[in-house]
Amino acid sequence: QVQLVESGGGLVQAGGSLRLSCVVSGRTITTTRMAWFRQAPGKERSFVAGINWSGRTIYYADSVKGRFTISRDNAKNSVYLEMTTLRIEDTAVYYCALDKDTGVGQSVDEYLYDYWGQGTQVTVSS
Repeated sequence: QVQLVESGGGLVQAGGSLRLSCVVSGRTITTTRMAWFRQAPGKERSFVAGINWSGRTIYYADSVKGRFTISRDNAKNSVYLEMTTLRIEDTAVYYCALDKDTGVGQSVDEYLYDYWGQGTQVTVSS
């Protein structure tokens, strides 16, 4: 059974930083595309950042470019999201997602991702 477990969320003041982690069990991530999505209250889930199997292809939503950094450690079966200069509008539940069908290319479409974590809450206060 494939499981994704996120951690690292919390309450932070605007301008602060957080580092989210996602540990995958039940399969290796070495051949998979991974991504982070988020869902703010009253809004649909949206793409945040994605990374291909090797880590050489990385892409971000415009709203987080220059502030967030996605990375992966295949040896630890983990993906990370370093978030800096946080804004109130970054408040959301953040989800880690895995695309089992490919490890290459880019996709911001949540329907292409097969496995999801339970989410971790990030709250940015003024």
